[in-house]
Amino acid sequence: MYKDSVQALTFDLFGTVLDLGGSLVPFIDPFLKDKRAEIDAEAFWSQWRLRQRVEQYQDNIMALGHSGYQEVARRAFVYVLELNKVEVSADEVHDFMCCWQELKPFPEVTAALARLTERYKLVALSNGEPDFLAHLAKNQIQWDFDAIISVMEVGAFKPHPGVYRHAAHTLDLEMGECLMVSANAFDVVGGRSCGMRGVYVDRYKLPYDDRPFPPDAVVADFNGLAEELL
Repeated sequence: MYKDSVQALTFDLFGTVLDLGGSLVPFIDPFLKDKRAEIDAEAFWSQWRLRQRVEQYQDNIMALGHSGYQEVARRAFVYVLELNKVEVSADEVHDFMCCWQELKPFPEVTAALARLTERYKLVALSNGEPDFLAHLAKNQIQWDFDAIISVMEVGAFKPHPGVYRHAAHTLDLEMGECLMVSANAFDVVGGRSCGMRGVYVDRYKLPYDDRPFPPDAVVADFNGLAEELL
């Protein structure tokens, strides 16, 4: 079985462990209503999330120096505001972005992590900045990961191959002894292409990439993840 040699689970945080939409839409909604925007909060969040991905990929491709997760999220926010003709000041953008500090995990996450920690090392492998990740792990997820690895240590966003290789090296493990857990298909593809095992958490009912690096398993949530891996 693919999991027999796995010693560490490397978890994506944003969108996999942490419920971005559920956490941020309650902040977006009153903000847009105050601005009398025509777009609703759910649609705005969908556009913001997509644009954030574009910003991350551009950041990688241009290789002008890694900008950091919160900065590309800010850039994407400004883009979507302009797209929807919502006028805001730089100070308003700065103040609003503080809502990212309030991200909450999906409800089943902590109990599943408690089950999985009996068999595996549990590692956060995230696009976030080290201090930001430390805050989220301690205060929001409230879980003491065996390690927290930020892409800032590599200087590129996932799915850059250096991120996954750096994680295995940091953990002193072979690539196949690590398993990438993500609700973002590109993240599982990235890990699998480097030799990691991978489980796709299909929280959003989205198709997996049409590439020759399939996940070892597909689960609906972390309850399914624990059942699959234990």
